Amino acid sequence: MRLSLPLKAIAALLAALLLGCVSCSLFRLGGSTSAWPPGVEAALRKSGANACELRRVLQHYRAQDDSLKFQATCYLIENMEGHSYAILSLCDSAEADVELNVLDYPDYKTLMATVEEIEAERGELDYHRKEIRNDLETMPADLLIEHIDLAFHAWRDLPWAQHLSSDDFLAYVLPYRGSNEPLESWRPHFLARYADLATEMTDPTDPIEAAKLINGDLIEWFKFDPRFYLHPTDQGLAEMLKNRMGRCEDMTNLAIYAMRANGLAVTSDYTPHWANAGNNHAWNAILDRDGEVIIFMGAEAHPTEYALSNKLAKVYRKTYAWQPDNLVFQKEEWEQVPGWLKGKNYVDVTSDYQEVIDVTVGLEEPTPDSVAFAYLCVFNSGKWKAIHWGRIEDGHSTFTDMGKDIVYLPAYFVRKELLPAASPFILHQNGEITSLVPQEQDTMTLRVTSTTGRAKAASTDGIRKSLLESGKTYEIFCWKGEWISAGKTMAGEEPLAFAGLPGGALYWMVAEGSRKDERIFTYEGKNQVWW
Repeated sequence: MRLSLPLKAIAALLAALLLGCVSCSLFRLGGSTSAWPPGVEAALRKSGANACELRRVLQHYRAQDDSLKFQATCYLIENMEGHSYAILSLCDSAEADVELNVLDYPDYKTLMATVEEIEAERGELDYHRKEIRNDLETMPADLLIEHIDLAFHAWRDLPWAQHLSSDDFLAYVLPYRGSNEPLESWRPHFLARYADLATEMTDPTDPIEAAKLINGDLIEWFKFDPRFYLHPTDQGLAEMLKNRMGRCEDMTNLAIYAMRANGLAVTSDYTPHWANAGNNHAWNAILDRDGEVIIFMGAEAHPTEYALSNKLAKVYRKTYAWQPDNLVFQKEEWEQVPGWLKGKNYVDVTSDYQEVIDVTVGLEEPTPDSVAFAYLCVFNSGKWKAIHWGRIEDGHSTFTDMGKDIVYLPAYFVRKELLPAASPFILHQNGEITSLVPQEQDTMTLRVTSTTGRAKAASTDGIRKSLLESGKTYEIFCWKGEWISAGKTMAGEEPLAFAGLPGGALYWMVAEGSRKDERIFTYEGKNQVWW
């Protein structure tokens, strides 16, 4: 039997054959007039040649008598933009690649000594994005179908998942990735590994008991290793099974894989920058039967047994879905914003962790042209780093849900740099604000015993002892719109004395050759107060 088709249809079919998209083209030629939801259509238009794979998933579930699975498919695809596997490259100050395999070094100390040697020769090292593999353009149909089917199996069949609402399922069980790791099949591995979990439980309906048992297994074989701070990608399951170690991002992802595969509502919360220490941190959170969030650390500490060690200015939760209240959706297209604040997939959950307060700040410096937002920054690893944003209105910005007992710096973001917008201030526990403005007419002598908030040793007569390294040179800085040096001196056995410094200011003392991890402080009475 000869099939009679218009010439245009024949041409379209031949083009589809060349692209390997026969099934999708036949679906369109077959005369179907039903459109996908608008968000799905928008995602398909951005998926390039991979639209065929995504349409195959949509067709697969639309053909089934399971509207929830079809809705879940639409949810995943319409929120897929921005999710990716990110491959970074370590570069020197000239942006030339630097080869560095973290597992070539026996420990973190040895690795960092090598980094310092390289930086002495080639300038400061930093990671640049080398390649981004977007999920919209690379997600195979079979892998997405596997994730959806097994997520529904866990939700519908495992006893500790029965309390989850459809919204909880979409947010915390269905998503197929934790961060920017490679796309992989991980649900079958962990479903099989914990197939007999219910038989080990006192109460098979308790998700916290299930999570503790799974986490106990992860603790047995996966460990934290600081060398992975310099690993150029987030690890996927295959790499974690091989290395059996990683950084906190890997540990939270591992828990996400193991627990979501078994119907537990688990995600990752994080602080981009500690408020009173260097670096950042990510950890896990799980919903209990009452919908309460309980934190833990994958492969390290169980729910109800984990606590955070430093001050939080902000806590954010990773989400798969876009969050329309985020800055990226509020700003004009031309306005630049600090790196991670451009994200579409996080939500502020600081109030779940501590008592917070909204802070309205007067911006002392003129607002730069075409700048509509200001930022609050914390001091972290030697730099002011943006932690939250607020719209500028009549020379003021309001910053919502801020952590307290912290020093903040208001700033603008111009030409990829943070510029001070006002004096730093202390947001006290009672909500009061103290501006840290140098009082040049009120000078004093600072006696400094440490560069951090470590407990100070005291002799039997109550005299403070120095914790500084004898023979090392230290430089003290005072904040006056920037860090201004107020002198250098070499440490001995006694506290260092710096005369003629203004009162009421913010200070920072740095050891020669350090990595700038020292903490900022104020001076009250005769004591350093650490922030």
